[in-house]
Amino acid sequence: MIILQRTRARLPSVCAVALTLVATTLGGCVYRMDIQQGNYLEGKTVDQLQVGMTRSQVRYLLGTPIVPAVFDKDRWDYVYYFKRGRLRRPEERHLVVLFKEDKVTRFERDNVPKSAPQAPEEGPPVSKFPSI
Repeated sequence: MIILQRTRARLPSVCAVALTLVATTLGGCVYRMDIQQGNYLEGKTVDQLQVGMTRSQVRYLLGTPIVPAVFDKDRWDYVYYFKRGRLRRPEERHLVVLFKEDKVTRFERDNVPKSAPQAPEEGPPVSKFPSI
């Protein structure tokens, strides 16, 4: 009878320790979705950019710049940010287009991606109907 009473007294503390262990272990298993922001710029699209193009031609080719230049109307900044999951380093790209009299005078590209980001690895295909 004495052993049974000691076991009952320990049961809540053992359950509390086990619950704490499970909670801390599962706390690190949080899914982080991919984050993509800014203007996606392909290398082949940026290669079509030429000195002498007008603002409307650049906007048609690359889209509207995400970062508006407040103090310098002759500078357009295209920024691209892609973070995959939780532990990987983000990819950051930057393109600066400089104008003079509404024509491109020069542009600076920094780490412009060559290809689109890949979709996450997917598991085996799921069949709609189970095979019998």
